[in-house]
Amino acid sequence: MGRKAEELGPLAVSRLKDPGLHAVGGVAGLYLQVGRNFKPANGPDEPMQGHRTWVLRYMAAGKRRDMGLGGFPDVTVGGARDAARRAREKIDIGQDPIEARRAAKLAMIADASKAVTFEEAAKAYMAAHEASWRNAKHREQWRNTLKGLAYPHIGKLGVRDIEVAHVLNVLEPIWQGRTETATRLRGRLELVLDWATARGYRDGLNPARWRGHLDKMLPNPSKIKTRGHLTALPLSELRDFMERLRLVDGMGARAVEFAVLTAARSGEVRGATWAEIDLVEKLWTIPALRMKAGKEHRVPLSPKAVELLGRLPKIGGTDLVFSAPRGGILSDMTLIAVLRRMEVDATVHGFRSVFRDWCGEHTNFPREVAEAALAHAIGSSVERAYRRGDALEKRRKLMDAWARFCAEPSISGVTPINQRARA
Repeated sequence: MGRKAEELGPLAVSRLKDPGLHAVGGVAGLYLQVGRNFKPANGPDEPMQGHRTWVLRYMAAGKRRDMGLGGFPDVTVGGARDAARRAREKIDIGQDPIEARRAAKLAMIADASKAVTFEEAAKAYMAAHEASWRNAKHREQWRNTLKGLAYPHIGKLGVRDIEVAHVLNVLEPIWQGRTETATRLRGRLELVLDWATARGYRDGLNPARWRGHLDKMLPNPSKIKTRGHLTALPLSELRDFMERLRLVDGMGARAVEFAVLTAARSGEVRGATWAEIDLVEKLWTIPALRMKAGKEHRVPLSPKAVELLGRLPKIGGTDLVFSAPRGGILSDMTLIAVLRRMEVDATVHGFRSVFRDWCGEHTNFPREVAEAALAHAIGSSVERAYRRGDALEKRRKLMDAWARFCAEPSISGVTPINQRARA
């Protein structure tokens, strides 16, 4: 047996300055390695130059190995001996501490690569799949529902940490009142979490799955009678509403007003661009990509609609007609917020129903013209094949009459918004 190295104290170790390995004792094979460019300080204020590092020398599988344990004096004598003892414990049970440390580092890197938040996973999923989605409206709905309803609850949460309680925290507040939106959101949560599992970012069953899981915790959407997403204002209250709406400032209010005058869908209005609008011809041409039916739709603009557009500012850096304050497209919630502040129990989509009721009850315009104004499919596939035109001029007369009806003074007169709020 070789001679056991003398156990050196901290002061003796600090005085080691000759280049090479110096056994410090306390643990077999523990050395302080002094670099050849090491230069001790000449005075108390002059820093050391070069390097001194701790090394544990041992045999593994018949080969000598040198394991670095850090630099001195950052790693003290006591710290180096503790690290060396832990390494020796691994050697005693047949493990190579260098390989064990390398494996732990790789595991840590792999674990860090899985630390993806739900928001990051959702955006990655959309980037991978949105090219296959049928239109811009669908892509916009994905972004808006996740941003407005999911991200505030679980956006910053690691996707691997999401459990059923988190999913319910997102869905339960809107399951009864906004059932259709909630069911679509649940499906989107499930798809994002499935994607994360397939990419190795999470394990286990999907907490957003419906069959045999959430269907035991949430009421069946088909049995919920609330249809709040189709709530429409009574036709008798429309004129009063329009008078009050014109008193409300903001881009959201103008978008609602334009949606009423054109009987267009919320997404079609919010995504409208100046390039789509011809103020000379008084025509708004919505490309097929932004239409629900995937077919280009021409909207004749009434004088009131043209007047509204003429008052809007054209904001630099965007071609959007109704731009959000910070840029980009207005959210659907912005338009809904306008109605809520006005204490109107209706949705933007509901005004299309008001328009259709007015067409049927107060005008003699043919049903086909009214349906065309709403961009609805008319008749059988054979009839549509032979109907090449879109009744644009007939629809222009219809939309002009509708705008005049909306602009007529209400019988009761307008009640200022702030007074209604205090009532």
